[in-house]
Amino acid sequence: MWNPRSRALDAALASSVTATLAAGDGLAMPPGTPPLWDGQRPTNQAEWIELGRRVFFAFPLRAEVFMEFALPRPELQAAVGVEHTPAGDFPGLVLFDDVDGRTRVGITCAVCHTTVEDGRLIIGAARRKFDYGKLRIAYHNETHEPVEAELMRRMATWGPGRADVTEDLDEDPVAIPDLWGLRDQSVLTQAGTIRHIGPAALAIRQETQLLHANHQRIRPPRELAWALAMYLYSLAPPPRESPVTPEVTRGRALFDDTCRKCHDNAAYGGEPVPAARVGTDRALADGGARGTGTYRPAPLLRIFAAGPYFHHGAVPTLEDVLSPERLQPGYTRSPLRPGPVPGHEYGTDLSADDRAALVAFLKTL
Repeated sequence: MWNPRSRALDAALASSVTATLAAGDGLAMPPGTPPLWDGQRPTNQAEWIELGRRVFFAFPLRAEVFMEFALPRPELQAAVGVEHTPAGDFPGLVLFDDVDGRTRVGITCAVCHTTVEDGRLIIGAARRKFDYGKLRIAYHNETHEPVEAELMRRMATWGPGRADVTEDLDEDPVAIPDLWGLRDQSVLTQAGTIRHIGPAALAIRQETQLLHANHQRIRPPRELAWALAMYLYSLAPPPRESPVTPEVTRGRALFDDTCRKCHDNAAYGGEPVPAARVGTDRALADGGARGTGTYRPAPLLRIFAAGPYFHHGAVPTLEDVLSPERLQPGYTRSPLRPGPVPGHEYGTDLSADDRAALVAFLKTL
C-alpha cells in the first residue's frame, strides 16, 4: 500500500521547485517531510473528510513530466490553463517521492477539479480552461521527445476542458465534469459505467482511478480511497444569491414540465438514458473502454458556469443548448467545429420567451 511523502505546491515550494527545474537540477523533498498519511484511522466523519481533503489535494496520481516542463514557463501555463491562486499556490500539483525513489512533480485530483474564479478557489468545479492536449504538444515540440503522429493529431482536437484519458483506440475525449451532487447519483461517470449503490462503490472507483493513473505501479491504502469518497460526498457549490423573479418562477414550471423526467434527483441528475434517445454524439456511449449505450443526465448544480455543455463539450452556452439554431447546418458557435450539434432537443421547441425563462431558472441552481 503506497503512502508517499507528498507536499502540495504552495507558493514557497513552487518557487523553489520552479527554480530547480529551470536550472536543470534534480528535485529533492524538503527534509522532515512525513508521509501523506500518519496511519491513524479517523474516528469520526469530520476526520474522514479532512483526510479525504488531503488525498484530493496531495495524493499523487502519477509523476507528470508535462507539469515539470510547464512550471518554469509562465507563458505556457497561462496558455494551457495551469492555474495558480493569487497567493501563488498551484492546486493539484505536488512534490512527491515516486516509487522509483526519485522526487518528482505530480498531479492530484485537484488539477482537474478545482478552478480559480475572481481570486477564489472553487473546489469541485471542473477546470475548463485546462488544455492538457496543448500542454503535451508543447512539450513534445520543444523537447523532440518521440510521440506518435496520430496521438499528436488527437491531442490537438481535445481543446480546453477536454481529454481522452482511456488507453484504447477510441477517439472520445470528454469534458471534465464538476464533482457536486455525487451522493445523489445512481451511476458514476458520464456513460454510467458504475452503479452507485453506496459509498463503497465510490471508494472503489477512486481506488481504481488512483491505481490506473499510475499504471498499476501503486495501490493506495483502502482508508485513503474511503476518505476521498467521503470528501467528494461533502463537496457542494459555493452559495450564491438567486433572486426569485416571475421569469424564474415560470422557468421552474417549464423545467418541471420539460426536464424533470430525466433530471429528477436532488442534484438535478438522473438515471442513464439510452444514447439513441438523447441523440448526441455516441462516441463515448459506444466506446470500447466505457461504452454502455447510455448517457447519464448531467447534474445541473451550478450549471450556469458549466459550459461548454454535453458530455463532449460541444455547446458553448445554456442558451445554445436550448436554441433550435444549434440543430441547423449553418450553426458555427460550437467550440469543436462548425456545423450542427445534434441531439438533446428537449426545450428547443419552446418559444424564445419560454427558453429565456428556463435559462433564468437554470442559472439559479
